[in-house]
Amino acid sequence: MKRVAILISGGGSNMVALVRSMTGDHPARPVLVASNDPAASGLTRARDLGVATAAVDHRPYGADREGFEAALLDPILAARPDILCLAGFMRVLTPDFVKRFEGRMLNIHPSLLPKYPGLHTHRRAIEAGDTEAGCTVHEVTAELDAGPILGQARVPVEPGDSEDTLAARVLVAEHRLYPAVLRRFAEGDRRPLLLG
Repeated sequence: MKRVAILISGGGSNMVALVRSMTGDHPARPVLVASNDPAASGLTRARDLGVATAAVDHRPYGADREGFEAALLDPILAARPDILCLAGFMRVLTPDFVKRFEGRMLNIHPSLLPKYPGLHTHRRAIEAGDTEAGCTVHEVTAELDAGPILGQARVPVEPGDSEDTLAARVLVAEHRLYPAVLRRFAEGDRRPLLLG
């Protein structure tokens, strides 16, 4: 049984989708939900789902990313995860942190990578006149949003879409895609999964 730790920064809706999927014959189980924000509502949701939680506030560390990550590593390493899932974790991790979990850290990004890495993905898709948007699950590497793609789900861009309406439809797709990719990844299957 694979042990999964999930990092969040906010409400944790993708975390909830992942945790709820890891039941029955699923090859993994959640062992920790950690956040860089002690007030993240996702921590309460995780506790309500019976998952251990930890929080390390990044703000006192200022520009000392290594110091913050060293503190964050304590609860993560104590949980002994086989897989680390970033689910709305809004901190850019240092190459040293990424290297420690190389080949076993996943992230979900709200665009069809390699299009629109970074922020404001929905606005950029609308401004570009794209007819479809979506989300991508990828392995985390030192280069932002550039690791091997493990799955994508496509969502049409509708006439009159705003950032918010498109983001809401993409989020529904994220909640389908991330659990499906995690299950396959935990089984050792890294072939990209494509959902409509």
